[in-house]
Amino acid sequence: MQINPSILSADFANLEAELISISSADMVHVDVMDNHFVPNLTLGPAIVERLSEVSPIPLDVHLMIENPDRWAIEYAEVGAASVTFHYEAANDPISLARQLRAAGVKAAVAIKPGTSVSLIADLIQEVDMLLVMTVEPGFGGQPLLLDTLEKIAQARSLIQTSGAMVALQVDGGVTESNIAQLASLGADSFVAGSAIYNHPDRASQILKLRRLALAATGQ
Repeated sequence: MQINPSILSADFANLEAELISISSADMVHVDVMDNHFVPNLTLGPAIVERLSEVSPIPLDVHLMIENPDRWAIEYAEVGAASVTFHYEAANDPISLARQLRAAGVKAAVAIKPGTSVSLIADLIQEVDMLLVMTVEPGFGGQPLLLDTLEKIAQARSLIQTSGAMVALQVDGGVTESNIAQLASLGADSFVAGSAIYNHPDRASQILKLRRLALAATGQ
């Protein structure tokens, strides 16, 4: 069970210290937004490169941008360990996933709440992770959309049927009150923002979330 705190909820004036405070997590989730694919603007390759230089844990970069076919490889080249692109934004998702893997990073595909899991069936063998958004992408702190829970189960079923070794990540509204349910539905990677960064002891909160997820699956 991976816990990946979202830097979107961090103090952007003290990012190095904020990264150190979550060093017990598996990866740091870095949201890249372009104010076109989503109505928000965050950071670009130069900042991601600097984050990769000072972060004690690998970068899980989530591209919420138009034309990821053009930009995704650049994020692989500046230090990301995993690059997630949106199915809805990619022109050729299979080719893009293959390019990312060839660049030496993990390739991941994300789907928004309104996108059917069935649409990425042909892509599942080409990626290392599937991200099911449990809120509309763009802003942190949103509550989880309950009608996305069924999609998590559907995604796990697709992965199992394919036989592929693919992680299933959820992003949006993940808290200590719902992470067990998300794990029981098949998720094994969890992006949490305010649920970690709003806690005074981030290391203990990361451990708590991981334990709750593990317990839900009998581990």
